[in-house]
Amino acid sequence: MDVLSDVLRSVRLTGAVFFDMEAHSPWVGVTPRSEVIAGLVMREAEHVICFHVVTAGTCWVELADSSLPPMALSAGDVVVVGKGDPHFLCSTPGMRAEADLAVYQRPAGRRLPIPHVLSETTGGVETCHFVCGYLGCDLRPFNPLLNALPRLFPARASTASQGWLANLLRTAVDETEDDKAGRETMLAKLAELLFVDILRKHIGELADGQPGWFSGLRDRHIGAALRLIHAEPSRDWTLDSLAHAAGLSRSIFAKRFNDLIGAPPIEYLVRWRVQLAARLLDQGVRIAETASSVGYKSEATFSRVFKRFAGAPPGAWREGRLKHDGG
Repeated sequence: MDVLSDVLRSVRLTGAVFFDMEAHSPWVGVTPRSEVIAGLVMREAEHVICFHVVTAGTCWVELADSSLPPMALSAGDVVVVGKGDPHFLCSTPGMRAEADLAVYQRPAGRRLPIPHVLSETTGGVETCHFVCGYLGCDLRPFNPLLNALPRLFPARASTASQGWLANLLRTAVDETEDDKAGRETMLAKLAELLFVDILRKHIGELADGQPGWFSGLRDRHIGAALRLIHAEPSRDWTLDSLAHAAGLSRSIFAKRFNDLIGAPPIEYLVRWRVQLAARLLDQGVRIAETASSVGYKSEATFSRVFKRFAGAPPGAWREGRLKHDGG
């Protein structure tokens, strides 16, 4: 079982490349907190992850609260803002501007990406070109990916992927003024591919023993347990059976799992079952059938567990999702 792919499917990761930006120095661009713009750029998503891909030139990225030092970006670099923090891209560190929500209003009849020029003065010598996009996903009931993502995540696509990703991105963006069908879908899938490629590279470069869900994926013992949970979530797993399958003693396994993942093994299993159940309910599956599919023989027990971790009983959850998706 590919745990990362399983999670990305279940949390309904969806990509979009929204802006095609050309910036002439001096310049500064501001991205508000994701909750502010989520309804404008990806109305159906509970949470949006912002990313920027620099295709030419150089720039800097900074969080609005200045809690991290400015980071330099150059052509080929990608920066992901995983927690939805407001941030700035600028030609010189320390530059600030006020957000203009009007730019996030998609022009009627225009396809993505929206071309936009950033410049405080005309005739700037240094030019930076980048594209801005979003990755929408579910926030509830359980998305282990979001907790694991750094607030500001600069990266480069893997060496093996840089060529084809860059070519696809350039081709798609260059077609902005053309009326070719399927461009938005192509860009959306490209955004998802880019994100997954960066995550895989990030996981591979983590130091051994570093806490977090990503580290758990690559840990020999905990990774094995996660693969079993995701492969057979409805199985009657116990702490003993998971520890045995992972090749560790009960106590060592429990401690190591909790230290890396941030939750006990059985709690993680239950939370993941609730996440899977939420998706089944969204698809119209009956509550009793959903309960059985995720490992509960009693509908009443399932309803209690679901309410505990999702915040609402299964029926109320489904009604709320229908209003959200259709509203």
